Amino acid sequence: MTPYRNGQISHWMTAARTAADPGREAHGTTTDLPGREQDLVIVGGGLTGLWAAYHAIAERPEARITVVEAKEVGYGASGRNGGWLSPLIPGNRAVYAKAARGRGRDGAAAVVSFQQEMHRCVDDTLRILEQEGIEADQHRGGHLRVATTPAAMKRLETTYAADLSHGYPAQDLELLDAEAVKERIAVQPALGGLLTRSTVRIDPAKLVHGLAAVVRAKGVRICEDTRATRITPGVVTTSRGTVRAGTVLACVEAYSGQIDSDARGLGARDVIPVNSSMIVTNQLPEDVWQRVGWDGRECLGDAAHTFVYAQRTADDRIAIGGRGTPYAFNSGTPGEGRVDARTVRTLSERLRLFFPDLPFSVEHAWRGSIGVTRDWCAGVTFDRATRIGAARGYAGHGVTATRLAARTLLDRAAHRDTALTRLPWNDHYSGRWEPEPLRWTGVHGMYRLFGVADRWEESRHSRSTSLIARFGSRLAGLSE
Repeated sequence: MTPYRNGQISHWMTAARTAADPGREAHGTTTDLPGREQDLVIVGGGLTGLWAAYHAIAERPEARITVVEAKEVGYGASGRNGGWLSPLIPGNRAVYAKAARGRGRDGAAAVVSFQQEMHRCVDDTLRILEQEGIEADQHRGGHLRVATTPAAMKRLETTYAADLSHGYPAQDLELLDAEAVKERIAVQPALGGLLTRSTVRIDPAKLVHGLAAVVRAKGVRICEDTRATRITPGVVTTSRGTVRAGTVLACVEAYSGQIDSDARGLGARDVIPVNSSMIVTNQLPEDVWQRVGWDGRECLGDAAHTFVYAQRTADDRIAIGGRGTPYAFNSGTPGEGRVDARTVRTLSERLRLFFPDLPFSVEHAWRGSIGVTRDWCAGVTFDRATRIGAARGYAGHGVTATRLAARTLLDRAAHRDTALTRLPWNDHYSGRWEPEPLRWTGVHGMYRLFGVADRWEESRHSRSTSLIARFGSRLAGLSE
């Protein structure tokens, strides 16, 4: 018998079911589809959809707005992620710069503007959570990336310089030596690190459920257990009937290919689901935390090619995630999120590498899917003729970007010319993924290359990034 809970969406969602949710009845309940035409229908009850509903109803309190969700609010990546409200741009800065230049704009300036909006979005999101009384265990402790090899440290030094030149404020970044890292978190093999101060730890389920409660209270209708099957101009066809609207926004991320849609960039080969898995430990006692440190509750990651991401939770567990088995043949999605034993073992071993003397047990394992485009960059589109908009392709950096995308979609729908509608992810088309089995082979091959590169750098204590990793990054389109 498995000694830990496996799947069941996520630890975050399971824990949320034990807490009161003032805007909602029992999880899994439904609301009838509206009988009259709506001003706005949003497909997808994750963070993009709920933020779009929040800003739309705030702007027009009288508007008729409906959100349709296939399962339950937060069922997808919004309720399963690592809980980092981060200023990281969802994609490759070089690709966005090239896209801006193709439209006759200054590519470097466009990327700087994008980065500045991401930083503002983190600050504004915290303000809204306070204003609306949403308690999501938010804590601004920063993001600490640690290097466990000389090559990884060199990459962090390069990242530091690149971040400064692409719009990060100087006070947000600090390179740390080994001792400075261990004063914060006692990661044993750390040779140094890079601290990004603006990043915020959150509980993703508390965030998405709190936001859902707020928009319900403001008059937005949320229809769960209502799977959209087709989106056409003015009409969303669902498993429970049709709903008509003047404007439709598709906010389904990794599940984009499951809906027959007239929106550009939402086909089965435009966005694919890439899996990311997580485990969470038991609650660790105070004497353990005295050894580990982590008093600042920073979001913790590493600079490996097969990187991991972690947080110290509000109730003193460690939640750590990584890619594991990255992709299911023919773009399969993870359902309730069961994780294979090998991935659980790999994440446990990474935690033991960081903290060799840590006494812990795994209490819950789960996985979810992030939406990934062929160039690993996000895109926001809106067609004035059909009045269908879409946002997709956050590639694992969506907790902050979802809100920025939602606001951008609403500006586009209102035909406003704003700083957001000029960002380089607007109408960015990433191309299509290869057909199967080339797609499966390519994704798995890329992650195998990164794994080989990490082992090579660790075994040789290399000071330079492996040529294997450089090849893999260029093959995948990840190089800047």
